[in-house]
Amino acid sequence: MYRSLSAAPAALAVLCLALGFSGCHGDKGSSGASSSTSAYARVALAQRGDIAQVLTLAGQFQPYQVVDVHPKVSGYMKRINVDIGDIVHQGATLAILEVPELRAELEESAFQLKQSQQEITRAQQEINRAKALNFALHAESVRLETAAATRPGLIAQQELDDAKAKDLDSQAQIDAARAAMAAAQQHAEAARANNERLQALEGYTNVTAPLAGVVIWRYADTGALIQGGTNSNESTLPIVRLSQSSLLRLRFPVPENDVKYIHIGDTIRVRVDAISRAFEGKVVRFTRNVDFDTRTMETEVDVENKDLSIAPGMYANAALPLASASNVVTVPVESLVLHGQQETVFVLDANNRIQTRNVTVGLQGQKLASITSGLDQGDRVLDGGQEKYREGETVNPLVVSTPASETMQVTGGTIDMKAEQAVTNAAMAPN
Repeated sequence: MYRSLSAAPAALAVLCLALGFSGCHGDKGSSGASSSTSAYARVALAQRGDIAQVLTLAGQFQPYQVVDVHPKVSGYMKRINVDIGDIVHQGATLAILEVPELRAELEESAFQLKQSQQEITRAQQEINRAKALNFALHAESVRLETAAATRPGLIAQQELDDAKAKDLDSQAQIDAARAAMAAAQQHAEAARANNERLQALEGYTNVTAPLAGVVIWRYADTGALIQGGTNSNESTLPIVRLSQSSLLRLRFPVPENDVKYIHIGDTIRVRVDAISRAFEGKVVRFTRNVDFDTRTMETEVDVENKDLSIAPGMYANAALPLASASNVVTVPVESLVLHGQQETVFVLDANNRIQTRNVTVGLQGQKLASITSGLDQGDRVLDGGQEKYREGETVNPLVVSTPASETMQVTGGTIDMKAEQAVTNAAMAPN
């Protein structure tokens, strides 16, 4: 890309000998003729423009979520309402199972719940009866104690003791009735929990969609015995596989050398050749991990697909902006000459004499390079063939038109659907 310049004094000496002494040391007329026949040189203008690097990648659309829908309970397929390709809404009924024994258990639990509620009613009545009896016995004991205190010897001590014992026994009966009430309430809670559990299981016979999406596969038919998916370790077949396709993940691998340019929110241009559609997206997530085998990092863009025009599995070509330089001085790459570690250019002064100038090169594309120091806009530089000229030589400039800006495509792998179709057609063509 850079050109190395070497001096040629020996060649010049040989040329002088070939032309003769008088040719190399002519008179003034000869000198004027030499000046009028100065060499022509291609010259480009230093301009202001933009240089950008864009990474082009092949990506693939994937559903935002894919769910295998299992029933919670085992049963026979009474009815299945969906098939492959159907669009379903969240909460829509996908299938209905029939579980006869579950209905019987539910009825039994309802009976037990009703029975436990009746036990609570009886326990409450027993508490009320014990309280009434205690009230009467306690009043009787108090009257006897009052009379004995007023007229000592009127009431026998045995009668006082019996009244006191009955009073305490009635109080104990109240406590026992309250304990029976607590036990009845606990039994009722257990019966209610069991009934709610069975009602929930019965509700699971109505299999609903956990999310809005498309049915991409169906595994069961009417009348089939379906096993409940109660354990993730069991390899039971689901009823259907549901894909959330209204929102897609566009996933593409970014080469290791370009990982440093990836940031959340970066804009990416996407082209889907299969449906002739182009749009812009933003980087929403990436793995932050480079794959050991491919030396790439998976990066994702979320793509709205409410009309379902993009099918999961389709390819897309993504263009990701990398480094860029805006409003900088640019020159053709062919104008750069490398002297050791220093980049230089050949610049023409006002008298069209060649001057060597050291420059600092910034971002470089395939055709243009940005110059951060050493050149100004409008400077004239030699555009190639520097080995034919030397510093201080006067040339006739031929100004060539060159672009001021460049967007360089860095290919990380693209999918050309037209090229693939051409290969397929060629393979299928008769010999």
